[in-house]
Amino acid sequence: MLASASELADRLAQNAEAVCRHYLSAGRRAGNYWIAGDVGNSKGRSLYVHLSGPRRGRWADEATAQFGDLLDLVRETCGLVDFHDVAAEARRFLSLPNPEPPQSAGSDDSRPIGLPSASERARRLFAMSWPLHGSLAEAYLRDRDIVAVARHGSLRFHPSCYYRDLTTGATSAFPALVAAVTDAAGMITGVHRTWLDPCGSGKAAVDNPRRSLGGLLGNAVRFSFPTIGPVPIMAAGEGIETMLSLNAVMPAMPVVAALSANHLAAFRFPAGCRRLYIAADADAAGRHGIDRLSRRAQAAGLLPLVLSPELGDFNEDLRRLGPDRLMQRLREQLIPEDAIAFLAT
Repeated sequence: MLASASELADRLAQNAEAVCRHYLSAGRRAGNYWIAGDVGNSKGRSLYVHLSGPRRGRWADEATAQFGDLLDLVRETCGLVDFHDVAAEARRFLSLPNPEPPQSAGSDDSRPIGLPSASERARRLFAMSWPLHGSLAEAYLRDRDIVAVARHGSLRFHPSCYYRDLTTGATSAFPALVAAVTDAAGMITGVHRTWLDPCGSGKAAVDNPRRSLGGLLGNAVRFSFPTIGPVPIMAAGEGIETMLSLNAVMPAMPVVAALSANHLAAFRFPAGCRRLYIAADADAAGRHGIDRLSRRAQAAGLLPLVLSPELGDFNEDLRRLGPDRLMQRLREQLIPEDAIAFLAT
C-alpha cells in the first residue's frame, strides 16, 4: 500500500500527463511539458510541468515562484491544508485503497469533489487564521522592532499551518504569520505564509519558511490603505517586514508589500494615485523590479520616487539604527510636504 508522501508523488509522476489533464484541464501539452496559467487552472503559460525525463512530475510557476512535485500540485489545486486530505485525494485519483477504515453510517466527513481556485483556497486559509493580538506572530514582528501590528487587518496568525518539504516530501505543521494579498477593491486573492519556530526563536527551521498561495500578480499585502476613495500618495516594496518598518515610522502613508521583485514590477496602481514611493532592496532583482515599476508609473502619469535604506533594507535600518535615524533618512528623500504629512512626530 502506498502511504508515504514520496511514494504517492512517484506514482503521480508516472501518470504525469493524466494528472495534468485532470487538475490543470485549462492547460495544454507542449512538447515534454504541460503548460498552464497557474495552480488555479487558469489559461496561460507561466506554469509548466515536466512530463518526461529525470524531472518528470516536477513543476514551477514563473509568475509566483511556486514549485514542487505533483503531490504539491494536488494540494494547491484542491485547496487542501492537511496532508491527510492531500494523500486521500491522491489515492482517489490513482484508484488506490484508503488505509483508514471507512466512516461509520451517519458520519458526514465527505467533501465536495469540485476543485476551488487558488484564490478561494487562500481566502479559506485566511478565514481559518486567528487575530494577531497576543500571538506568536505578533511576538515575532515585535522582536524585529515592528510594533502595533495588530491594527492591520491584513495580518493574522495560524497556530498549525501545513508545511511540506519540497525536497524530501516530509510533512509537518508550524505556527505561521499569514498575510492577505488583496486587489485594488480589497478582495483577497492570495496569502503569504511565514512559518515560525514554535519556541519563539524566529522563523521555523525549514528550507523555505516563506511561501505564497493564490493570485499575486498585480496585487499586494496592504497596510494603512483607506477602505474607500483615491490613494494619491503611497509606497510600494517587496517584503512584508520591509514595508511594515516603513509603516512604523510613517503610519498614515498607505504602503504595500508585493512579495517579490517580479510582482513589484507588475503592481497595479490604485485609483487616483499620482505619487509612488518605491522601497529599494539591495539585490539585483530588486533593482530590476524598481526599474520596471518606475517605467510603468511614468507611463501611467505617476511620479515614481525611490526610497533607499542606509543598510541592507529598512527593517535592518529600524533594528540597528533606530526609528529616529530611519525617519531622518526618509526625511532627506521624501518630498517636503510628504515628510510633514506622513513622518511620525
